[in-house]
Amino acid sequence: QACMFPCQCPSQPLQCPAGTSHVWDACGCCKVCARQLGEICSLHRPCDHHKGLYCDFSKIHRGSGICLAHEGATCDLLGKIYLNGESFQPTCKLQCICMDGAIGCIPLCSDDLRLPSPECPNPRRVKFHDKCCEEWVCEEGGEENHFGTAMAVFRDDPAHKPELNNMQENCLVQTTEWSACSRSCGMGISARVTNNNPQCRLEKETRLCMVRPCDFSMEKTEKGKKCVRTPKQRQSFHFEFSGCTSTRSYRPRFCGSCSDGRCCTPFLTSTVDVEFRCPEGDFFQRKMMFIKMCTCHYDCPRDNDIFLATHHRRMIGDHV
Repeated sequence: QACMFPCQCPSQPLQCPAGTSHVWDACGCCKVCARQLGEICSLHRPCDHHKGLYCDFSKIHRGSGICLAHEGATCDLLGKIYLNGESFQPTCKLQCICMDGAIGCIPLCSDDLRLPSPECPNPRRVKFHDKCCEEWVCEEGGEENHFGTAMAVFRDDPAHKPELNNMQENCLVQTTEWSACSRSCGMGISARVTNNNPQCRLEKETRLCMVRPCDFSMEKTEKGKKCVRTPKQRQSFHFEFSGCTSTRSYRPRFCGSCSDGRCCTPFLTSTVDVEFRCPEGDFFQRKMMFIKMCTCHYDCPRDNDIFLATHHRRMIGDHV
């Protein structure tokens, strides 16, 4: 009865704390910041259902309740027990949540890469005593070498130095190869560094990747061959990411297996924009790796080692 149509939502973008979901209000009009475990909730201030929370109206009257978690296993981190659905910060750099015995964390500090550019020829990360995260500072240099260290990413043209408002024209585009996928099966992340942007600034770029599904059935190798060809799905299917599903179906290629103990990983890939639709009705796009060819080698990654501790193999450049 408190709903008003047409919907009237704030014009300002929704700003929620790190790790807090954006959910629809009871009217289905506006996105609001989801209430967390132990917080007051109502139909217009719903609990974070992505974390298994629900609004218990039996505790408080007058249309309000308290966000509680469905039954689930607790989490133990360094001897401290956290309840299912509970959010916590083990350090000032991490925001974590316990979800049925598993702990998931997101970084609160940016890990962005910044290398020399005309507006900041000598960047340096500095730790301030009153702040948790390190921050970039641009050290002042002499006027004669103001562009000295930044020219590596700009065209070597002695006739003129790049003006700050004309950076893209003078930018010497540099892009690293994509890193190996962070997971050996299922959805993972691949990254590279590029300065292909209007500021000619070297930045980290990511894409989704799937070397093979975790329930992937390997084909038998033919006699005399040591590696299964790059198999293509017989039936099309939809990708799933963070509870959302791709709007169209795909028949991607996946990497098979090698019978002589070597690993089979992507060698030639392309990058495609994939659109996802979430249960709440939201749409978003993510870049995603599509495999063209795989190869066998001995530089094997650990299974699903997202930190790539021992795996440094890189894929050959992106082929469209």
